[in-house]
Amino acid sequence: MLNIAKIKNGIVIDHIRAGQGIRIFNWLGLDKAPYTVAFVINAASECMGRKDIIKIDNAITINFDILGLIDPHITVNVIENERITEKITLKIPQRVENVLMCKNPRCITSTEAYIPHIFHLENPELRTYRCEYCDEIRSAGEF
Repeated sequence: MLNIAKIKNGIVIDHIRAGQGIRIFNWLGLDKAPYTVAFVINAASECMGRKDIIKIDNAITINFDILGLIDPHITVNVIENERITEKITLKIPQRVENVLMCKNPRCITSTEAYIPHIFHLENPELRTYRCEYCDEIRSAGEF
């Protein structure tokens, strides 16, 4: 059995779909972190079969909307003094800004660099988003 030491203060990102943890690891830039990070791939899970887990031995700020966009089933545990003090269940965000980029060449965001790329949730089951300006549809999986 794999044994990873407890963390004193930090976060545990749990219930990541197997294979998706690397996206989160890279998005957070954890390969350059000056603190301890444990990245577990394909851990056994009773409810998921297999899952990825990221343990970060440091208190960092995370945009939960982007994390929810990647995988809304993720759970984030905040650890203080080696104990879980908060358990955050994510959800798919209703609106995202400057995360998804509009690919429509006629969209105003293609010609005006200062305009933010804003998308609104179109279909929660398919996790698709609609551009606020041109109605182009993008999938959350394209992030």
